[in-house]
Amino acid sequence: MEFYQTKLAEKLKEALTAVLPIIGLVLLLSFTIAPVPPSILLLFLFGAVLLVVGMMLFTLGAELAMTPMGEKVGTKMANSGRFWIVFFLCFFLGFVITISEPDLQVLAEQVPSIPNIVLILAVAFGVGFFLVVAMMRMLFSRSLPSMLIVCYILVFALAFLVPKDFLAVAFDSGGVTTGPMTVPFIMSMGVGFAAVRSDKHAEDDSFGLVALCSIGPVLAVLLLGLLYHPKDAVYTPAALPVLHDSVELWRHFAREFPEYMKEIMISLLPIAVFFAVFQMVSLKLKKKTILKILIGVVYTYVGLVLFLTGVNVGFMPAGNHLGQTIAALPYRWILIPIGMTIGYFIVKAEPAVYVLMEQVEEITSGAISGNSMGISLSLGVAVSIGLAMTRVLTGISIFWFILPGYVIAICLSFFVPKIFTAIAFDSGGVASGPMTATFLLPFAMGACQAIGGDIVRDAFGIVAMVAMTPLIAIQIQGAIYKFRAGKDADTIPETTSYLDILADDDIIEL
Repeated sequence: MEFYQTKLAEKLKEALTAVLPIIGLVLLLSFTIAPVPPSILLLFLFGAVLLVVGMMLFTLGAELAMTPMGEKVGTKMANSGRFWIVFFLCFFLGFVITISEPDLQVLAEQVPSIPNIVLILAVAFGVGFFLVVAMMRMLFSRSLPSMLIVCYILVFALAFLVPKDFLAVAFDSGGVTTGPMTVPFIMSMGVGFAAVRSDKHAEDDSFGLVALCSIGPVLAVLLLGLLYHPKDAVYTPAALPVLHDSVELWRHFAREFPEYMKEIMISLLPIAVFFAVFQMVSLKLKKKTILKILIGVVYTYVGLVLFLTGVNVGFMPAGNHLGQTIAALPYRWILIPIGMTIGYFIVKAEPAVYVLMEQVEEITSGAISGNSMGISLSLGVAVSIGLAMTRVLTGISIFWFILPGYVIAICLSFFVPKIFTAIAFDSGGVASGPMTATFLLPFAMGACQAIGGDIVRDAFGIVAMVAMTPLIAIQIQGAIYKFRAGKDADTIPETTSYLDILADDDIIEL
């Protein structure tokens, strides 16, 4: 019990450190240049409380359950030697998890010209296929940059052919695979897969799963764009809520709790069943270890329900209203610096970002510190929001930002240590999580409404921008590391053994 109390206190401190700057910034804007109606401000503050508690519980649950589950399953699968079974299971897992992802349904609703079931199945197939590709790369030690070059050449070749109204939504679709539920599990599976290798690049190749899995939805949606020729995509934002008293405030949240409880249950179920089958058939972990994982799953579930309810119900109206109000000012250019400031702080509140930072620091034995990586991510997201606000104000096509950005990121991959490239491309998917979808996207949509722009063309695409700039920022960090360590510093020294990551009482024999 004392262990859990200590851990909860530690996670609470992390959550407060991440969320308080956002609360302070929104309050500062609401009391100065962007007045906010009391009902929206109360929704935001109550949502912030749920977000802090939810983030605290989720990060503890991910540490106790999601990460160990992924590592143990990944190691056992890779060590089985039956690769056709491994690849089938990877495809099945990627397919089922993606279908269960709540954000995928939201994406399907944004593309009315394509039947929902067709889009959902196509995206799920893309994720499953690329999860198999990612596992093959790890097992056979193939270069990540060369694979990324081939994939993104194909992506941009298709992007030239789809309608402009469809382009931003297609690039945003890469974010549907990077939900806070699936990212810790998929990333830790990569650690387990790479554990069967003993070469010096095993640690480098343990990252990169999220990067490759994020390509699948983009390709799938672009291909559907060619087949269905979607045109005149429209998106009508929901009306902002008006509350008259505190009872209405509570009812507004209470109505949404059952829906998110159902969504998170559906998302968590495939992972839990997959692990349970592995436990019965192959893993045979001790009861003490299983109990710890079960407790972690409960923490994960409760934490995500609170987190997603808080950000969807409380943060979305505030983001939309702030965007509308600031864009209506005579000096609307201020959207850019305000957006950059929000972007700098809000990425720290993405739950999966903490999981990635902790995993990176653990795998590299502190050679890549979580704090330095967090700063790089914040700077990258700040730049991306600045560029996204520039698009909202000017109507410039997302293509003029995405294409040069990925060209720069891929070129950098040939000059920095391999592990920085893999971490960078993973971090792009991790950074574009629920906080981006529920606060930054409504912020851009509200600004677009006030200016009279095209929401689908100019506001959508912000998720893709947030996913792109960390690729450059983290690799610049890698270039600085290499410069300081010497020209031949292509690997991170003194990385920890994968066996050290697993607990002594439940270690899997390799």
